[in-house]
Amino acid sequence: MEFFTEYILFFAKTVTLMFAAIAVVGAVAAAAQRHKKSHHEKLQVKSINQHYRDMEAALNAGILGRKELKARGRRDKKDRKARGKKQREGEGGRGRVYVLEFHGDLQASAVASLREEVSALLTVAGGRDEVVVKLESGGGMVHGYGLAASQLARFKERGIPLTVAVDKVAASGGYLMACVANTIIAAPFAVIGSIGVLAQIPNLHRLLKKHDIDFEQFTAGEFKRTVTFLGPTTDKARDKMQRDVEDMHRLFKEFVVRQRPGVDIEKVSTGEHWPALRALELGLVDKVQTSDDYLMSRRDDADIYAVKFTVRQTLAERLRLPFLSSASRRAAAAPGPAPMV
Repeated sequence: MEFFTEYILFFAKTVTLMFAAIAVVGAVAAAAQRHKKSHHEKLQVKSINQHYRDMEAALNAGILGRKELKARGRRDKKDRKARGKKQREGEGGRGRVYVLEFHGDLQASAVASLREEVSALLTVAGGRDEVVVKLESGGGMVHGYGLAASQLARFKERGIPLTVAVDKVAASGGYLMACVANTIIAAPFAVIGSIGVLAQIPNLHRLLKKHDIDFEQFTAGEFKRTVTFLGPTTDKARDKMQRDVEDMHRLFKEFVVRQRPGVDIEKVSTGEHWPALRALELGLVDKVQTSDDYLMSRRDDADIYAVKFTVRQTLAERLRLPFLSSASRRAAAAPGPAPMV
């Protein structure tokens, strides 16, 4: 028994030392790599037109005979020459369509890449171009999605047409972003709407009290803390939290009305969501269409490019990621139940 106890203690010490060593190595490596961060950032640009041509060529090679394949190649070459001549003569010049993707999570963490992509495109895009954002999000933290919506608004402020394409869901914070667009298209059964605000938090005060555990909190400012995770919830604090949620809802509705003045905001701001077929009737979207169909419809009159900003993580950053994620969640939750859209 004594040997077993000593073995457990030895194992615990070994594990502790191992994690301590990993933390130290990670911190040192992160410090060494911080000044090289720019080397890990990359803006990827891919031609969607070429992607379509490659798929077409692969299919034709498999289904057409040799003569048909040669004839198709000659026709395609002739068409490309004709388009090039028109461009050189200034007739029917092709604009560009830049495609971005935004996959939202609770904290709208994709906004970090989105802001870089927007800034990059604003250096080259003009009024004859178009930006298409393939958006998928069920919403999350107000401040994250508010910033994401503000990033998309930068295109409109520069007179660059913005189209948001929703294939699955743009609800709550996702719709906060989508409504900024000049045009919203959505797949027939994509989830649209949920113009509402939510704040919730579990409260363990009674459990602590049952086990004679005291919770102490010191604040300066009447409403520095209202509803908290561990403290008692007073009627005054509850009323203040409800007022905050309702005020955020008013701001949400006012924002939607500014972007889409024709919508009956009282009818659509109940927190409900609808399939795109119904959302079209309510004025929440402009057209029922998938992003694939829309992009294919533009390939003959525009050069289409997918643009993506990526940051390659170092080994130290990957090792530290779980700790950073949990820390960021705690930091986000620290002020209390933050409103979510």
